[in-house]
Amino acid sequence: MKKTVFQDRLSILRQGLTSGSPDTLWIVQPENRRYLSGFKASDTQLNESSGSLLINKKRAILITDSRYTIEAQEQARDFEIITLKKDLDTELCRLLGQIKTRVLGFEGDHLTWEQHRRFSKQIKKLKSPVRMTPMDGSIGRMREVKDREELKSMKAAADIMSAVLDEVLHGLRPGRTEIEVAREIEELARDAGAEGMAFPPIVASGPNAALPHATPSQRRIGPRDPIIFDIGARLNGYCSDMTRTVFLEPPVPMFKKIYGIVRRAQLAALEYVRPGEKSTKADSIARDIIRQAGFGDYFGHSLGHSVGLATHETPRLSPKNPVTLEEGMVVTVEPGIYIPGKGGVRLEEMVVIERHGPRILTENDNYYDF
Repeated sequence: MKKTVFQDRLSILRQGLTSGSPDTLWIVQPENRRYLSGFKASDTQLNESSGSLLINKKRAILITDSRYTIEAQEQARDFEIITLKKDLDTELCRLLGQIKTRVLGFEGDHLTWEQHRRFSKQIKKLKSPVRMTPMDGSIGRMREVKDREELKSMKAAADIMSAVLDEVLHGLRPGRTEIEVAREIEELARDAGAEGMAFPPIVASGPNAALPHATPSQRRIGPRDPIIFDIGARLNGYCSDMTRTVFLEPPVPMFKKIYGIVRRAQLAALEYVRPGEKSTKADSIARDIIRQAGFGDYFGHSLGHSVGLATHETPRLSPKNPVTLEEGMVVTVEPGIYIPGKGGVRLEEMVVIERHGPRILTENDNYYDF
């Protein structure tokens, strides 16, 4: 019988359970949990009792409470399903003793200090000592390269947002509020089949467009405002992410100039989003173009980030922590210039890295030739 994708992922993960590493992994983070097991009923739950994985060389266990038992049995068919009868700490300790765990790896970037403190206290009661140690990020690295089905979901999520943006822009008029437009985007995305938004939509106009992560407000959109739309849908658990800056009427000369610089930086950077290049290269190309145009102080964030089950994953396209790009990685390329008190421009494509370079997933033609 052909292995499932989850069995393949477990096999790869188990190869890292060697001498000197944890012999058991405790996984709580929703994206990691879904990636390894297929369990999705509690993706939005931050309470670890809604779904924990325990994985060692021989066993793969999903611990959940009675709210999710049926979904877990249907979705995580490669896992033993255990329904909590007592609190999670007690059940975890029982299982750790049963499977003879000596070193337990946990997600150091997700487990809270309180959870760690509480559970560390509980495992000291075990007859055989269990040492806790942070995991090495191996699951995050596994998630960096997407398979065909993952890419299919991400492309479909991107297509939903492209169509939604076109519809919103077709009816956009001066005088509408940012928050009104943002709510329309969410409604249209769900009507089009999205599970939900990948993140709260950003609609930022005029001086609010100078805030890279602005929250939509009651501000009314003006006719010559730069209007930043940063939007993404979620489908089959996978995210899309795209940004366009639009104008309802021809912008003032300053924003024509800024738009042209940002677009030039984006197109130049895309040439270096290919297998074998360092993740820092595209960032430096875009940053140099913006700096040489005199706006270096107004581009503060990194050029991009990976996307998948989460909107922000590794690797990042940034000046730091160089990583060699690989086929199958999905990243954003999103340079921007932000002028405090006046506004800004950001343009973002989400691309999959293929053998000969990037393939754009966020196909939307709302660009200007200034």
